[in-house]
Amino acid sequence: MKILFVCTGNTCRSPMAEAILSAKKLPGIEVRSAGIFAGAAPLSRNAQSVLSQQQISFTHTSKPLEAGDMQWAELILTMTNSHKMTLLQAQPEAATKLYTLKEFTEGSAEDISDPYGGPLELYEETFHELRELIDKLIEKIT
Repeated sequence: MKILFVCTGNTCRSPMAEAILSAKKLPGIEVRSAGIFAGAAPLSRNAQSVLSQQQISFTHTSKPLEAGDMQWAELILTMTNSHKMTLLQAQPEAATKLYTLKEFTEGSAEDISDPYGGPLELYEETFHELRELIDKLIEKIT
């Protein structure tokens, strides 16, 4: 299964989600991430610190979302409902494979807060939230 995580700048939430799922090394699972408003930037320093604390090795440069990414993916998981609606407007044909991460894993309408610019503790909270959701994602798709 090909899974695409999407957030705003692709420097915090979606790359951490990509790193967490990639680190599981599940056969048959390919994972990418992209940002709706991403430029070419490194993974945020605090996101990198949190991944390093968790012994997750991950090299990343943010990537803007392209139509080809959405076509590649069999499942597109956004961090917020706003991200989902933006993608739905751009590519309504993706509706059957497009969810927020919390919607897909928990049936929840809640967003995953953006830690961008916040202290390390906020990134740690976001990491733990993402890890729990990705464990639920794995249960659901395997």
